[in-house]
Amino acid sequence: MNVNKSILKLAIPSILANITVPLVGMVDIAIAGHLDASAATMIGGIAIGSMLFDLLYWNFGFLRVGTGGLAAQAYGRGDRRECARILTRALGMSLAIALVLLAIQWIFVKAAFLVVDCTPQVRELASEYFFIRIWAAPATLSLMALKGWFIGMQDSVSAMVADITVNGVNILMSFVLALGLTIGGNEIIHGMGFGGVAAGTVAAQWTGLIVSLLIVAFKYRKDTMSKLAAEDVRGLFKGGETKRFFVMNANLFVRSLCFIAIYIGFTVISARYGDTLLAVSSIMMKLLMIFSYFTDGFAYAGEALVGKYIGAKDRPMLGQSVKWTFIWSMGLAVLFMGVYHFAGVPMLRMMTSDTTVIEASRAFLPWLLLMPPVGCAAFTWDGIFVGATASKGLRNSMLWAVVAFALVWIVGILCLTVMVQKQTVAPMRYDGLAMHVLMAAYFAHLLARTIYLTAKARKSVFSAI
Repeated sequence: MNVNKSILKLAIPSILANITVPLVGMVDIAIAGHLDASAATMIGGIAIGSMLFDLLYWNFGFLRVGTGGLAAQAYGRGDRRECARILTRALGMSLAIALVLLAIQWIFVKAAFLVVDCTPQVRELASEYFFIRIWAAPATLSLMALKGWFIGMQDSVSAMVADITVNGVNILMSFVLALGLTIGGNEIIHGMGFGGVAAGTVAAQWTGLIVSLLIVAFKYRKDTMSKLAAEDVRGLFKGGETKRFFVMNANLFVRSLCFIAIYIGFTVISARYGDTLLAVSSIMMKLLMIFSYFTDGFAYAGEALVGKYIGAKDRPMLGQSVKWTFIWSMGLAVLFMGVYHFAGVPMLRMMTSDTTVIEASRAFLPWLLLMPPVGCAAFTWDGIFVGATASKGLRNSMLWAVVAFALVWIVGILCLTVMVQKQTVAPMRYDGLAMHVLMAAYFAHLLARTIYLTAKARKSVFSAI
């Protein structure tokens, strides 16, 4: 099959599924922003509540990333028995981790708010959101493993079905459970208010898990799962492949911690400047990540094909896959620069009706034009390195990204403070300019990832065969 056809066959279903991901975040914020209370406080509650789950779940991103890379290489070798072992091992680990998270949920929230600085109103809403949504943990972590496995099996259609199911149910149930449902003047479902947003997510995650397991049962039972023997299950966490699984995931765990440090740092710093700028930072992050959901489709395609051709030891096709994945990805970057330029303000109005938040956000729209080229390159390299199971390079790129983020933020805020002290900048402008420094720090972390992975690609990817 032509390499471009292979890329599009894998990328398009992922893109279609990923389109629904930002819609979930937008709907959650839109629901919160239109409840009968302060829009900024409600949006802040969603932002902090979501951040707490990112703090948890990003630690375990290796369940998707590690599973996908290993499955792709096993698929390329034609080893269906190992593919079955990889999935079973990942699901077993997912459930074990989920049980631990459920057990420590109260301790986690109390510890988190010793670090996270926000208003009492936002804290109360975020806690309510967390204690409802945590009951989706077993489903959420298992879905990470299943999605990675589907992609590794060159089956982005099944991953798409799972994602669209989760995100579609999430949008519907969050709306219904938060605002209620009235038909013909009769109230069918009484709205839960803010807590309904979290309850909708719980319903969606469990629905998605059921659908995904049914796909495995019907689509992969004969040619893959039937290869799994009793001794495979008994020795699930023993042997050389298992050691490789854990070594790889240890590097990916460190990488996840670095992601958390940057993302949590971004949100915690934003919260220092009040509910309005916290709402602004949340909205800007959602808008910023829209292009990543499209780019991820090609990153997943690169992951699947690179893993497949490394497993098959096909060097020419490996090179072609990397080349054309990047061409498609950077084309998207140019497209989204245009989208952000012409549709930035309408997108803000979709997110909230609060004019204060909209006006405060307008000043940061130029950052959206700078992010796609560097961001698309970083995300695409991530997928390629995952397919090569080059976890050490992924780990190190994020360590340098943390350094870049921290350095730009510290130097920038020190310079800004000195300028205020010398009265070259009015004190009333400090908060807004500090947010620009924060956006610059986020841009710097993307740039650091791109530079490092580009420099290491020949050794980590192309020499894997």
